[in-house]
Amino acid sequence: MHKRRWSNFGKVGATALALALGLTLAACSDDATSDAAPAPEVASDGVAALPAIPVMGPERKIIAFGDSLFAGYGLDPRDSYPEKLENALRAKGMNADVINAGVSGDTTAAGLNRLEFTLAAQETPPDLFILELGGNDLLRGLSPEETKANLGKMLTILKKQGVPVLLMGMRSPPNYGPEYQAQFDGLYGDLAREFGAALIPFWLEDIYREPTLFQADKIHPTVDGIERLVGATLGNVEAALPEKE
Repeated sequence: MHKRRWSNFGKVGATALALALGLTLAACSDDATSDAAPAPEVASDGVAALPAIPVMGPERKIIAFGDSLFAGYGLDPRDSYPEKLENALRAKGMNADVINAGVSGDTTAAGLNRLEFTLAAQETPPDLFILELGGNDLLRGLSPEETKANLGKMLTILKKQGVPVLLMGMRSPPNYGPEYQAQFDGLYGDLAREFGAALIPFWLEDIYREPTLFQADKIHPTVDGIERLVGATLGNVEAALPEKE
């Protein structure tokens, strides 16, 4: 801005005018600031970020009870299925608290042994119990009858305590033989019908045909695999949650 010479004003007049101009400019600046629309937040990819959805309503406690597929084997704990599921639910505005009760290596027998302790450790009963076990029974070649019996005992305990259940099914590979495969694959549906549990027949359905979504052991999902599984099962989890009274 170019300075001008004010030769016709005395010091007092010049000072007064400068003060008046300063106040006028300040007022104009305040008006412009108040009228201007706030700049949108920009995400790391350069795209304008959507406003965050506020988390509202009562807390919905979910226990994710399973094996290494829930525990997050080979991943940062923040990338486990229960953690990512909680993030996805909260991103939709649900006040969700998903407890990771996954233990690597657990069979259905091991899960049965720790079930009541896990429930007793909660201050309040969970709104939903996601039961994901059976994969290690399969890897060890345990009989489908044993797997079904153990899961049935767990579902009996949960039903007696009035805890809604979402049962995550597994599937036997063909090399176990058609008889074993039919017995194992059918047990989850049988149990869901018997105990009135919600069911995902094969919860790895969305990724099992894509080797790049598994770690080197070809058993445990990568971070991208977990993201896909959360996206594929999120609707099932929401549908299994009873309405909060």
